[in-house]
Amino acid sequence: MIRGSMVALVTPMTANGEIDWAALNKIVDLHLDKGTDSIVAVGTTGESPTLGYDEHLDVVKAVVERVNGRIPVIAGTGANSTAEAIEMTERAAKVGADACLLVVPYYNKPTQEGLYQHFKAVAEAVSIPQILYNVPGRTSCDMLPETVYRLAEIDNIVGIKEATGNLDRARELIENVPSDFAVYSGDDATAIELILMGGKGNISVTANVAPAEMAELCRLGLEKDFEGARALQAKLMPLHTNLFIEANPIPVKWAMAEMGLIEQGIRLPLTVLSEQYQELVRASLRECGVI
Repeated sequence: MIRGSMVALVTPMTANGEIDWAALNKIVDLHLDKGTDSIVAVGTTGESPTLGYDEHLDVVKAVVERVNGRIPVIAGTGANSTAEAIEMTERAAKVGADACLLVVPYYNKPTQEGLYQHFKAVAEAVSIPQILYNVPGRTSCDMLPETVYRLAEIDNIVGIKEATGNLDRARELIENVPSDFAVYSGDDATAIELILMGGKGNISVTANVAPAEMAELCRLGLEKDFEGARALQAKLMPLHTNLFIEANPIPVKWAMAEMGLIEQGIRLPLTVLSEQYQELVRASLRECGVI
């Protein structure tokens, strides 16, 4: 089972929006060095909506090759078209991803039965392990626990990224899914509480700027060190809060550029972090000791 600190990796870009392959290798190496347990390539934080299909898979392949089997690589392959999700998942499996992360179909608002049939079809078409991703704040569609329980019965659907931030929902899931089905947080601000109640890890934005700290936080949570985990969480809370001051990944890419990890590149319709928020994010980096 994949567990621990799972970075939702940014896709580095140059100032004109081209993928910066050298910087991608650099940040992958950083995560390998700092103890990140798994890398999620080309999810929301990786700007999947503005990468073309070939670019998307090229980034996944580049991460797989750089990691070279040292930690699991999870490819974001979700779509609001079932056929497209199947194609992307097939292609990710072919380039060597260890698992795939599939977001709830967005914009077209399927029913709960439609969600079940969508994820079932992808799982039956491609044997790679698959993680569901529920983030109704972005998709405008909430996959209810009852639908998750049905999907958890499918062998290669192995977990869910639960990004509602609702800890009552997380507890309900953890208490009712099979023991070999993982519940992960997708919300940095509440992740440690989810892990302390039995979750298996956190798919994290904050880990892009504080990889060692997030790896330690998840380790403390998995070991049920309540006091240590909550103390470290309190230290990191400024980042958990202010890296979402504008839509993700706008703040985290600005922060990484401030740290000298990447250039200040992002694709429209996303723009560079508004000037009015820059000092707030810079202060959070300082307060948490990462610059």
